Amino acid sequence: MVELTRGDFEELVADALDQIPPELAQLMDNVVITVEDESQEGLLGLYEGIPLTERGDSYFGVLPDQIFIYRRNICAICRSPEQVVDEVLVTVVHEIAHHFGIDDSRLTELGWG
Repeated sequence: MVELTRGDFEELVADALDQIPPELAQLMDNVVITVEDESQEGLLGLYEGIPLTERGDSYFGVLPDQIFIYRRNICAICRSPEQVVDEVLVTVVHEIAHHFGIDDSRLTELGWG
C-alpha cells in the first residue's frame, strides 16, 4: 500500500485530467469529478449519471453527473507511487469513458479495462 495525502492524490487526479485530449475535454458536459477517501464496494472509481450518448432533447435542469475517484482503494492496490500515478490515470480515463457512453466491455477491448 502507498500512503498519499488527499492533497497529493488530488494533484494526481488533476494531472490525469490534464492528459485528456483538449478536444475530448471540451465535449465533457455537466460532470463533476470528486476524490473520495474510499468506496465500501472496493471500487477504484465510479461514474453516476446519464452518458452523453443517452441524453436527448429533454435533457435540461439535471444535476451534474458525478465521477468519484477513490483514494484509499487505489493506494491499497499499489506498491509504489509510480503505480498510483498509472492507476489514477487509468481510473480517470475509465470513468470519463463511461460519461461518453463507452461500456466496460469496449474499454477492455481498447486496453483500458
